[in-house]
Amino acid sequence: MASGIISESLGNAVIAHDMSAWSLFMSADIIVKFVILVLLFASIWSWSIILQKRGALSRLNRRANRFEDSFWSGEPLDKIYARVKKSKEDPMLRTFSAGMDEWKAGIVGGVPSNQGMQASLRQRVERSMSVAIGREMNHLESGMTFLASVASSAPFIGLFGTVWGIMNSFTAIAASNNTSLAVVAPGIAEALFATAIGLVAAIPAAIAYNVLSARLNRYADRLEAFTDEFSAILSRHLDSQETAIKGTKS
Repeated sequence: MASGIISESLGNAVIAHDMSAWSLFMSADIIVKFVILVLLFASIWSWSIILQKRGALSRLNRRANRFEDSFWSGEPLDKIYARVKKSKEDPMLRTFSAGMDEWKAGIVGGVPSNQGMQASLRQRVERSMSVAIGREMNHLESGMTFLASVASSAPFIGLFGTVWGIMNSFTAIAASNNTSLAVVAPGIAEALFATAIGLVAAIPAAIAYNVLSARLNRYADRLEAFTDEFSAILSRHLDSQETAIKGTKS
């Protein structure tokens, strides 16, 4: 009989001091619960952004590789332009289309022979492509601000939950006049659980933000380099036309 009572008492002690994550959450104060739920939502949303951006950048770089192979294969730009118009939407294809649209609009009446008009046409083409790049990069960078916000604020949100939980624990200790470790430990653990969740949300968000920012910057540099190459090709074409015109006049 005595052994049964002791076993039951030990079982109750184990239940009362269950330190599992679920038990800590369920026994936490309502404010601490709210903080934990906010942090869990932020963590899940951050991971969805991370996975989506990672996959999107991989696909975009593969498409850019295929397009550049076609672009430098010697195929006429008009044929590439006609094919691009029927292709899936893509930042590099949109950038190329923006440049070709402006180029075709500028040579409707023929390739300009005046150097000033040629320079103006080159500037318009470059400006159109730069605007397209800016628009596409703004779209690609959507969600990055959320990652940065989670990385910087999640630890402090978790710390707020911890401070609030510790305050409640100390209030309960003062009311019960019992300062034994068995009484203090569960409340402190519940409070520290919020800080742990804050770090779980913040650390991946901070790492992913830095990695994805670097990859986005490299992709933007790739688009800028393509713009420079495209502009150089058009400049050579204009120069060849000007040379042909001068040869005809002479």
